[in-house]
Amino acid sequence: MAIALAKGGNISLEKVAPGMTHAVVGLGWKPRVTDGAEFDLDASAILVDERGRALSDEHFVFYGNLQDPTGAVVHQGDERSGGTGNDDDETITVDLSALDPRVSRVVIVASIYDADRRRQSFGQVSDAYIRVYDGDDADNREKVVTFDLGEDASTETALVFGEVYRHGGEWKFRAIGQGFTSGLAGVIAEYGLQAA
Repeated sequence: MAIALAKGGNISLEKVAPGMTHAVVGLGWKPRVTDGAEFDLDASAILVDERGRALSDEHFVFYGNLQDPTGAVVHQGDERSGGTGNDDDETITVDLSALDPRVSRVVIVASIYDADRRRQSFGQVSDAYIRVYDGDDADNREKVVTFDLGEDASTETALVFGEVYRHGGEWKFRAIGQGFTSGLAGVIAEYGLQAA
């Protein structure tokens, strides 16, 4: 069955889909209010250690660096418009069995490209969600965990949407929904990286 989490909620991925080794993280959204300018949200992932610091610059996976050094976390490509249908707008795949053992969390971020110049924020986005499902059983849409952003973000230009994390030998997912008005640069600085 599909499981909807509230902000701060978490669940074992083993309970969602027993034996899951290939997690697919999908993000979706629809522009709600625009002035005609292109509205481009970007998904990214930061692979962090137990101290909450990114392992290296190469462990920041986004449209400009499509996978981490091990190839365990792969960004599936940049969707520039959003709301194009019923499928996820952007996806990131995570091979849980192949992750660097130093990785304790894979932090999933959504940010608005060029938000300051375009004067855009998550207050102009509707139906934003993150979902995690078994990549080896992608046709079974019942074995999925979701988190809908709702109306929590208004002035934020980047969000830590959720994280896949290791706890007691198993992988879990936590719904976070923490907003940043400082954009993607603010998020990556939080994890010890510097904006390019």
